[in-house]
Amino acid sequence: MSLSEPDNHAPAATGGRVATLGGGLIGRSWTVLFLAAGKSVAVHDPDPATEARVKETVEEAWPVLTALGLAKTDEPQGDLIVCDDPRAAVEGAEFVQESIPERIALKHELYRTIEPALGADTVVASSASGLTLGELQGGWRRPARFVLGHPFNPPHLIPLVEVMGNELTDPGVVERTRRYYESVGKVTIEVRREVPGHVANRLQAALWREAIHLVNEGVATVDDIDTAVSSGPGLRWAVMGPTRLFHLGGDDGGLAAFCERYGDSFNRWWDDLGTPRLDDATAASLVEGLSAATNPEGIRALAAQRDALLTAVVAATHGTGTHTSAPAVRRTDLGTPEEGSA
Repeated sequence: MSLSEPDNHAPAATGGRVATLGGGLIGRSWTVLFLAAGKSVAVHDPDPATEARVKETVEEAWPVLTALGLAKTDEPQGDLIVCDDPRAAVEGAEFVQESIPERIALKHELYRTIEPALGADTVVASSASGLTLGELQGGWRRPARFVLGHPFNPPHLIPLVEVMGNELTDPGVVERTRRYYESVGKVTIEVRREVPGHVANRLQAALWREAIHLVNEGVATVDDIDTAVSSGPGLRWAVMGPTRLFHLGGDDGGLAAFCERYGDSFNRWWDDLGTPRLDDATAASLVEGLSAATNPEGIRALAAQRDALLTAVVAATHGTGTHTSAPAVRRTDLGTPEEGSA
């Protein structure tokens, strides 16, 4: 799909040029995804090692993208261009994905630099997770085509993108952005009101808060709590969200019957949930309980295991072709960032 067309409801098309601003973990992952979709990608990052790191990421991720049906060729067909100047990166781009570190002054400086070089209809999306759209818009003279486009890490593998505009966003831009992401294999939701952390990060923060509370109270170990999630409800959450699952838990009566049957229990559990703080002592306790956290080789092995399992899960839950070939591309039940995502 080309976002350079003036029609906010233009149909999807192949090819085109994308700019990715930021060559860290999230930015490189976005770059390889856009390359897999047949785009030419211009990357900007001041790190002189950016080109080598991006090419390494492409080499590592391409087999996964091929397995998921997102990459249709043995190697990228579009150009990969590394630019020292962000203005050169965005020139001629139909879409820009910004993933630089979450420092508001740094982002504002970048926005002021690139705004004069953007095409009249180019959309810029930020991967930000810790900053709000309203805060980010302060760096723009006219933020009409600037949106939030928050992914989950790693973006080339996890389908979800949270998209948000507000009263300063031109009509139709959020919808265009969602369709653009979907054209490269993503699954989108719209964030309709500004809250810290958007949607998915708040959900996982709520779960982790209770996991930490259970550790602090001596209810279970870090490893056992992780096992409880990954071998229990986490398996169900990979295919449906909590409300739909509880709808099925009500048998023929559906969600209404479930709420009637278990309402008192949930209210009791909610009243007893903890409110820990992620201070130094809590962090040290969690690290101590997670043996792999102090072993770099162990971390890399865990990451490889995660990616292999996620590839299988995504292939099973989002179709054997591309994500966009799945029956419900906008399923609303699906749920160390240098920028953007956890």
